Amino acid sequence: MTYRIERDSMGEIQVPKMALWGAQTERSRQNFNIGIEKMPIALIHALALVKKNAAKANEASGKLDTTISQAIQQAADAIINGEVDEQFPLSLWQTGSGTQTNMNVNEVIAHLAAKADVMVHPNDHVNMSQSSNDVFPTAIHVAAVQLMEQQLFPVMKQLIQTLKKLESENEKIVKIGRTHLQDATPVTFSQEISGWRSGFEHSYQMLDLTLFELKQLALGGTAVGTGLNASKEYIERFFKSLNEETNNQFIENPNKFHGLASKDAVVFTSGALKALATNAMKMANDIRWMASGPRSGLGEISIPANEPGSSIMPGKINPTQCEALTMITIQVMGNDTTIGIGASQGNFELNVYMPVIAYNLIQSIELLADGLRSFEQNCLVGIKANQENMTAYVEQSLMLVTALNPHIGYDNGAKIAKKAFEENTTLKQAALTSGLVTEEEYNRWVKLEQMLGK
Repeated sequence: MTYRIERDSMGEIQVPKMALWGAQTERSRQNFNIGIEKMPIALIHALALVKKNAAKANEASGKLDTTISQAIQQAADAIINGEVDEQFPLSLWQTGSGTQTNMNVNEVIAHLAAKADVMVHPNDHVNMSQSSNDVFPTAIHVAAVQLMEQQLFPVMKQLIQTLKKLESENEKIVKIGRTHLQDATPVTFSQEISGWRSGFEHSYQMLDLTLFELKQLALGGTAVGTGLNASKEYIERFFKSLNEETNNQFIENPNKFHGLASKDAVVFTSGALKALATNAMKMANDIRWMASGPRSGLGEISIPANEPGSSIMPGKINPTQCEALTMITIQVMGNDTTIGIGASQGNFELNVYMPVIAYNLIQSIELLADGLRSFEQNCLVGIKANQENMTAYVEQSLMLVTALNPHIGYDNGAKIAKKAFEENTTLKQAALTSGLVTEEEYNRWVKLEQMLGK
């Protein structure tokens, strides 16, 4: 590998000749050779979006030359469009403010501008009116908002529509309800599906509520929240420009000291993502229980056979989409714990756990979006009810005795259920031989349609 010499305030350093980064990025690359986790590319793109609109705002407020501003904007667009993703090599495990990644973006923009014969300084020009301390938390919020609105929400809407279709297809199929994994009173398969669907609708509403907090940005606080070197005009023009480009209605955090040091908006969002994960876990577990078998399990539904399930047992099919989704959900739950602990560690005017907070938040959003899309496309749309098995379980159930409670009392009902279980007879046979109920009364009181609610 050949090198060139780059210089910063600490002196000279060798940088790979073809790299678009500069001295500060290279120092971080060498000093933090830790792990395999890199800064999420969604965050890099969000940082470039901030740089682009900061350049516009600095130009509009008379602080930045038009030629330099345009060169910054063009370079930022190249980053946003994913043209130079390989130029962001830094480890996640770096300074807790994200300063080195901020400088990585600044330096790449400066070098891209130089290729267009415009001399741009990474600090004086690209970072004008900014600090890593306000830019990095701003980029976290921007990345999260865009990922949720562009990736996660569309997937959730499609999944909800698929569940509605399944509800409609299974309205008349009655199955046994279960509580504590034990037989309970009957439900329709449609009612069971409606519980999954409603969970995702509630999760969508919760996540949508978090956008109000995420759209409040720390930009303008600069180093400690006082806004040193950032004019009021610059801040106003930045938000106007950013909102024109994204149509996201971002607003200025009214208290920059809170915006820099507190990560409660991210905690709020992560909590809603965890709530979504719990609903996804519940649905996936229900589905793999009901699909268990095919001969020795519940066998109430069939799911798509996507791939062989065993390297040794021919013909075996496993609920692999359920397993993938449930692994994702526990990762999201773990991420939420990391985010909560990291957010609790703000000291004075800054939180210095921002890279790991950003990484976990972005991973949770992206994993849930991808996992739910895969589950909807490769499992949910292909679910088919096994009505024969469902009907058989209902007919065998002892919990239909619950319909007799208002007429013969709980204790007498318990006697009939225990008698049927011990003698291995149907509930009806046990009820009639108990002498507590006549056949006419049993047929009138134990009616499935009356046990299914409204």
